[in-house]
Amino acid sequence: MAGVMESVNQRTQLVGQNRLELLLFKLAGGQVYGINVFKVKEVLQCPKLTMMPQCNPVVRGIAHIRGGTLSIMDMSLATGQARLEDIDNCFVIITEYNTATQGFLVRGVERIINMNWEDIHPPPKGSGKEHYLTAVTEVDGKLVEIIDVEKILSEVSPMEEEISEEILEEEVTQSAQSKHVLIVDDSAIARKQIKRCVETVGVETTLLNDGRQALDHLLEIAESGESVAEKYLVMISDIEMPEMDGYTLTAAVRNDPRLADLHVVLHTSLSGVFNQAMVKKVGADNFLAKFNPDQLATMVTDRIKAADGAS
Repeated sequence: MAGVMESVNQRTQLVGQNRLELLLFKLAGGQVYGINVFKVKEVLQCPKLTMMPQCNPVVRGIAHIRGGTLSIMDMSLATGQARLEDIDNCFVIITEYNTATQGFLVRGVERIINMNWEDIHPPPKGSGKEHYLTAVTEVDGKLVEIIDVEKILSEVSPMEEEISEEILEEEVTQSAQSKHVLIVDDSAIARKQIKRCVETVGVETTLLNDGRQALDHLLEIAESGESVAEKYLVMISDIEMPEMDGYTLTAAVRNDPRLADLHVVLHTSLSGVFNQAMVKKVGADNFLAKFNPDQLATMVTDRIKAADGAS
Protein backbone atom coordinates (compact mmCIF):
# COMPACT_ATOMS: atom_id res chain seq x y z
CA MET A 1 0.00 0.00 0.00
CA ALA A 2 2.87 2.36 0.75
CA GLY A 3 3.95 1.96 -2.89
CA VAL A 4 0.54 3.14 -4.14
CA MET A 5 0.59 6.16 -1.83
CA GLU A 6 4.09 7.12 -2.86
CA SER A 7 3.17 6.69 -6.53
CA VAL A 8 0.14 8.99 -6.20
CA ASN A 9 2.25 11.71 -4.64
CA GLN A 10 4.92 11.53 -7.35
CA ARG A 11 2.71 11.39 -10.45
CA THR A 12 3.11 13.93 -13.21
CA GLN A 13 0.47 14.98 -15.71
CA LEU A 14 -0.13 13.22 -19.02
CA VAL A 15 -1.83 16.22 -20.59
CA GLY A 16 -2.01 16.46 -24.34
CA GLN A 17 -1.65 12.75 -25.00
CA ASN A 18 -5.35 11.83 -24.60
CA ARG A 19 -4.22 9.64 -21.70
CA LEU A 20 -5.03 9.49 -18.03
CA GLU A 21 -4.08 7.57 -14.93
CA LEU A 22 -6.75 6.07 -12.71
CA LEU A 23 -6.40 5.27 -9.02
CA LEU A 24 -8.42 2.07 -8.46
CA PHE A 25 -10.26 1.50 -5.18
CA LYS A 26 -13.09 -0.49 -3.60
CA LEU A 27 -16.04 0.49 -1.43
CA ALA A 28 -18.42 -1.79 0.49
CA GLY A 29 -18.54 -4.59 -2.10
CA GLY A 30 -16.31 -6.19 -4.72
CA GLN A 31 -16.88 -3.61 -7.49
CA VAL A 32 -13.74 -1.70 -8.56
CA TYR A 33 -13.98 2.07 -8.96
CA GLY A 34 -11.62 4.65 -10.41
CA ILE A 35 -10.72 8.29 -9.91
CA ASN A 36 -8.38 10.38 -12.07
CA VAL A 37 -4.97 10.68 -10.41
CA PHE A 38 -4.83 14.34 -11.46
CA LYS A 39 -7.49 15.00 -8.81
CA VAL A 40 -5.67 13.09 -6.05
CA LYS A 41 -3.39 14.94 -3.64
CA GLU A 42 -2.70 12.12 -1.21
CA VAL A 43 -3.81 8.68 -0.01
CA LEU A 44 -3.51 7.75 3.66
CA GLN A 45 -4.80 5.38 6.31
CA CYS A 46 -7.97 6.81 7.81
CA PRO A 47 -6.95 9.23 10.56
CA LYS A 48 -8.88 9.82 13.79
CA LEU A 49 -12.21 11.43 12.93
CA THR A 50 -14.07 13.96 15.06
CA MET A 51 -17.83 13.68 14.76
CA MET A 52 -19.70 16.88 13.95
CA PRO A 53 -23.33 17.48 14.99
CA GLN A 54 -26.00 18.13 12.36
CA CYS A 55 -23.71 17.42 9.40
CA ASN A 56 -24.75 15.51 6.29
CA PRO A 57 -24.92 11.73 7.05
CA VAL A 58 -22.39 11.14 4.24
CA VAL A 59 -19.79 13.08 6.25
CA ARG A 60 -18.27 10.60 8.71
CA GLY A 61 -16.28 13.24 10.57
CA ILE A 62 -13.61 15.89 10.47
CA ALA A 63 -9.90 15.05 10.24
CA HIS A 64 -6.93 17.23 11.12
CA ILE A 65 -4.36 16.64 8.37
CA ARG A 66 -1.12 18.58 7.84
CA GLY A 67 -2.29 21.59 9.81
CA GLY A 68 -5.67 21.76 8.07
CA THR A 69 -9.19 20.48 8.75
CA LEU A 70 -10.99 18.32 6.19
CA SER A 71 -14.46 16.83 5.97
CA ILE A 72 -14.22 13.09 5.32
CA MET A 73 -17.09 11.73 3.20
CA ASP A 74 -18.07 8.08 3.01
CA MET A 75 -17.98 7.47 -0.75
CA SER A 76 -19.95 4.25 -0.35
CA LEU A 77 -22.82 6.04 1.42
CA ALA A 78 -22.59 8.94 -1.03
CA THR A 79 -23.27 6.62 -3.95
CA GLY A 80 -26.25 4.90 -2.32
CA GLN A 81 -24.39 1.86 -1.03
CA ALA A 82 -23.75 0.41 2.44
CA ARG A 83 -21.99 2.50 5.06
CA LEU A 84 -18.31 1.59 5.44
CA GLU A 85 -17.55 -0.13 8.76
CA ASP A 86 -14.29 -0.60 10.67
CA ILE A 87 -13.07 2.76 9.40
CA ASP A 88 -9.77 2.47 11.26
CA ASN A 89 -8.78 -0.02 8.56
CA CYS A 90 -10.17 2.09 5.71
CA PHE A 91 -8.31 4.66 3.64
CA VAL A 92 -8.89 8.31 2.77
CA ILE A 93 -8.34 9.67 -0.74
CA ILE A 94 -7.67 13.41 -0.46
CA THR A 95 -8.72 15.21 -3.63
CA GLU A 96 -9.03 18.70 -5.02
CA TYR A 97 -12.22 19.55 -6.89
CA ASN A 98 -13.56 22.97 -7.77
CA THR A 99 -10.77 24.83 -5.93
CA ALA A 100 -11.55 23.02 -2.65
CA THR A 101 -9.91 20.07 -0.91
CA GLN A 102 -11.95 17.16 0.47
CA GLY A 103 -11.43 13.59 1.70
CA PHE A 104 -13.26 10.43 0.61
CA LEU A 105 -13.38 7.34 2.79
CA VAL A 106 -12.92 4.08 0.83
CA ARG A 107 -12.55 0.43 1.85
CA GLY A 108 -9.23 -0.15 0.09
CA VAL A 109 -6.93 1.34 -2.52
CA GLU A 110 -5.51 -1.03 -5.13
CA ARG A 111 -3.19 0.44 -7.78
CA ILE A 112 -2.72 3.04 -10.48
CA ILE A 113 -3.26 2.23 -14.15
CA ASN A 114 -2.31 4.26 -17.21
CA MET A 115 -5.01 4.36 -19.89
CA ASN A 116 -6.06 6.06 -23.09
CA TRP A 117 -9.22 8.18 -22.94
CA GLU A 118 -10.42 6.25 -26.01
CA ASP A 119 -10.75 3.21 -23.73
CA ILE A 120 -12.97 5.15 -21.31
CA HIS A 121 -16.64 5.01 -22.30
CA PRO A 122 -19.93 6.57 -21.15
CA PRO A 123 -21.91 4.41 -18.69
CA PRO A 124 -24.14 1.79 -20.30
CA LYS A 125 -27.80 2.74 -20.56
CA GLY A 126 -29.86 1.38 -17.70
CA SER A 127 -26.89 0.98 -15.39
CA GLY A 128 -28.14 0.68 -11.82
CA LYS A 129 -25.70 3.26 -10.48
CA GLU A 130 -25.52 5.37 -13.63
CA HIS A 131 -26.65 8.34 -11.56
CA TYR A 132 -23.20 8.42 -9.93
CA LEU A 133 -21.03 7.43 -12.88
CA THR A 134 -19.37 9.55 -15.51
CA ALA A 135 -17.70 6.67 -17.35
CA VAL A 136 -16.70 3.01 -17.33
CA THR A 137 -13.72 1.04 -18.57
CA GLU A 138 -12.36 -2.50 -18.44
CA VAL A 139 -9.22 -3.56 -16.58
CA ASP A 140 -8.05 -7.19 -16.55
CA GLY A 141 -11.43 -8.29 -17.83
CA LYS A 142 -13.34 -6.52 -15.05
CA LEU A 143 -15.58 -3.46 -15.25
CA VAL A 144 -14.22 -0.34 -13.56
CA GLU A 145 -16.74 2.39 -12.74
CA ILE A 146 -15.55 6.00 -12.70
CA ILE A 147 -17.56 7.98 -10.17
CA ASP A 148 -19.08 11.40 -10.80
CA VAL A 149 -17.49 13.15 -7.81
CA GLU A 150 -19.02 16.48 -8.85
CA LYS A 151 -22.45 14.88 -8.43
CA ILE A 152 -21.56 13.77 -4.90
CA LEU A 153 -20.24 17.19 -3.94
CA SER A 154 -23.31 18.94 -5.35
CA GLU A 155 -25.50 16.83 -3.05
CA VAL A 156 -23.37 16.96 0.10
CA SER A 157 -22.20 20.56 -0.19
CA PRO A 158 -24.18 22.46 -2.85
CA MET A 159 -22.37 25.31 -4.55
CA GLU A 160 -23.74 28.79 -5.06
CA GLU A 161 -25.26 28.94 -8.55
CA GLU A 162 -26.78 32.42 -8.55
CA ILE A 163 -25.22 35.11 -10.75
CA SER A 164 -24.61 38.56 -9.24
CA GLU A 165 -27.18 41.02 -10.57
CA GLU A 166 -24.59 43.58 -11.69
CA ILE A 167 -23.21 41.12 -14.26
CA LEU A 168 -26.54 40.84 -16.08
CA GLU A 169 -26.76 43.95 -18.26
CA GLU A 170 -30.09 44.39 -20.03
CA GLU A 171 -28.50 45.34 -23.34
CA VAL A 172 -26.29 42.26 -23.26
CA THR A 173 -29.08 39.87 -22.26
CA GLN A 174 -31.20 41.14 -25.17
CA SER A 175 -28.34 40.61 -27.62
CA ALA A 176 -27.67 37.18 -26.09
CA GLN A 177 -30.94 35.79 -27.45
CA SER A 178 -29.41 35.44 -30.91
CA LYS A 179 -26.28 33.71 -29.56
CA HIS A 180 -25.57 30.00 -29.06
CA VAL A 181 -23.10 28.27 -26.70
CA LEU A 182 -21.80 24.69 -27.01
CA ILE A 183 -21.29 22.92 -23.66
CA VAL A 184 -19.19 19.73 -23.54
CA ASP A 185 -18.92 17.83 -20.24
CA ASP A 186 -19.25 14.19 -19.17
CA SER A 187 -20.76 15.06 -15.78
CA ALA A 188 -24.55 15.45 -15.92
CA ILE A 189 -24.52 17.77 -12.91
CA ALA A 190 -21.78 19.94 -14.45
CA ARG A 191 -23.71 20.22 -17.73
CA LYS A 192 -26.82 21.35 -15.86
CA GLN A 193 -24.88 23.89 -13.78
CA ILE A 194 -23.23 25.43 -16.83
CA LYS A 195 -26.50 25.38 -18.81
CA ARG A 196 -28.44 27.16 -16.04
CA CYS A 197 -25.70 29.74 -15.63
CA VAL A 198 -25.20 30.73 -19.27
CA GLU A 199 -28.91 30.55 -20.13
CA THR A 200 -29.49 33.11 -17.35
CA VAL A 201 -27.36 35.46 -19.46
CA GLY A 202 -29.81 34.80 -22.29
CA VAL A 203 -28.00 32.53 -24.77
CA GLU A 204 -29.21 29.24 -26.20
CA THR A 205 -27.23 26.08 -25.44
CA THR A 206 -26.35 22.74 -27.00
CA LEU A 207 -25.11 20.04 -24.61
CA LEU A 208 -22.79 17.14 -25.50
CA ASN A 209 -21.23 14.45 -23.30
CA ASP A 210 -17.64 14.09 -24.52
CA GLY A 211 -14.93 15.37 -26.82
CA ARG A 212 -15.55 12.80 -29.55
CA GLN A 213 -19.24 13.77 -29.77
CA ALA A 214 -18.27 17.44 -29.86
CA LEU A 215 -15.70 17.04 -32.64
CA ASP A 216 -18.09 14.95 -34.76
CA HIS A 217 -20.78 17.59 -34.23
CA LEU A 218 -18.49 20.45 -35.25
CA LEU A 219 -17.24 18.58 -38.31
CA GLU A 220 -20.81 17.87 -39.40
CA ILE A 221 -21.61 21.60 -39.21
CA ALA A 222 -18.45 22.48 -41.17
CA GLU A 223 -19.20 19.89 -43.86
CA SER A 224 -22.65 21.37 -44.33
CA GLY A 225 -20.96 24.65 -45.30
CA GLU A 226 -22.01 26.53 -42.17
CA SER A 227 -19.46 28.57 -40.19
CA VAL A 228 -18.84 26.97 -36.81
CA ALA A 229 -17.51 30.22 -35.34
CA GLU A 230 -20.67 32.04 -36.44
CA LYS A 231 -22.99 29.33 -35.10
CA TYR A 232 -21.35 29.14 -31.67
CA LEU A 233 -20.34 32.14 -29.59
CA VAL A 234 -18.05 29.87 -27.56
CA MET A 235 -17.43 26.19 -26.81
CA ILE A 236 -17.13 25.54 -23.07
CA SER A 237 -15.39 22.20 -22.64
CA ASP A 238 -14.37 20.05 -19.70
CA ILE A 239 -10.87 18.54 -19.87
CA GLU A 240 -11.53 15.06 -18.42
CA MET A 241 -13.94 13.22 -20.73
CA PRO A 242 -14.34 9.68 -22.08
CA GLU A 243 -13.44 8.94 -25.70
CA MET A 244 -11.54 12.25 -26.16
CA ASP A 245 -10.32 14.74 -23.56
CA GLY A 246 -10.64 18.50 -23.79
CA TYR A 247 -7.01 19.07 -24.71
CA THR A 248 -7.22 16.69 -27.67
CA LEU A 249 -10.56 18.20 -28.72
CA THR A 250 -9.12 21.72 -28.64
CA ALA A 251 -6.03 20.71 -30.60
CA ALA A 252 -8.24 19.04 -33.24
CA VAL A 253 -10.36 22.20 -33.53
CA ARG A 254 -7.29 24.39 -33.99
CA ASN A 255 -5.78 22.02 -36.57
CA ASP A 256 -8.85 22.13 -38.84
CA PRO A 257 -9.08 25.44 -40.79
CA ARG A 258 -12.89 25.16 -40.86
CA LEU A 259 -13.05 25.04 -37.05
CA ALA A 260 -9.99 27.03 -36.05
CA ASP A 261 -11.79 30.34 -35.40
CA LEU A 262 -14.11 28.82 -32.76
CA HIS A 263 -13.60 30.44 -29.34
CA VAL A 264 -12.69 27.65 -26.86
CA VAL A 265 -12.81 27.89 -23.08
CA LEU A 266 -11.59 24.93 -21.00
CA HIS A 267 -13.69 24.62 -17.85
CA THR A 268 -12.43 22.08 -15.34
CA SER A 269 -12.23 21.04 -11.71
CA LEU A 270 -8.54 20.22 -12.21
CA SER A 271 -7.65 23.50 -10.53
CA GLY A 272 -4.94 22.28 -8.20
CA VAL A 273 -2.74 20.62 -10.81
CA PHE A 274 -3.78 22.50 -13.90
CA ASN A 275 -0.96 23.15 -16.37
CA GLN A 276 -1.45 26.69 -17.72
CA ALA A 277 1.18 26.10 -20.39
CA MET A 278 -0.94 23.25 -21.76
CA VAL A 279 -3.83 25.65 -22.48
CA LYS A 280 -1.53 27.74 -24.65
CA LYS A 281 -0.01 24.69 -26.31
CA VAL A 282 -3.34 23.31 -27.54
CA GLY A 283 -4.64 26.77 -28.42
CA ALA A 284 -7.52 27.30 -25.98
CA ASP A 285 -8.61 30.92 -25.62
CA ASN A 286 -9.25 30.79 -21.90
CA PHE A 287 -9.40 28.60 -18.80
CA LEU A 288 -11.96 28.74 -15.98
CA ALA A 289 -11.94 26.65 -12.82
CA LYS A 290 -15.25 25.01 -11.90
CA PHE A 291 -17.63 26.24 -10.70
CA ASN A 292 -17.85 30.00 -10.34
CA PRO A 293 -21.13 31.27 -11.87
CA ASP A 294 -20.01 34.92 -11.87
CA GLN A 295 -16.78 34.12 -13.74
CA LEU A 296 -18.64 31.95 -16.24
CA ALA A 297 -21.36 34.53 -16.82
CA THR A 298 -18.78 37.31 -17.16
CA MET A 299 -16.89 35.29 -19.78
CA VAL A 300 -20.09 34.81 -21.80
CA THR A 301 -21.12 38.47 -21.55
CA ASP A 302 -17.62 39.53 -22.62
CA ARG A 303 -17.90 37.23 -25.64
CA ILE A 304 -21.30 38.72 -26.53
CA LYS A 305 -19.86 42.25 -26.37
CA ALA A 306 -16.87 41.20 -28.50
CA ALA A 307 -19.14 39.54 -31.08
CA ASP A 308 -21.41 42.58 -31.24
CA GLY A 309 -18.39 44.85 -31.60
CA ALA A 310 -17.04 42.78 -34.48
CA SER A 311 -20.34 42.71 -36.34
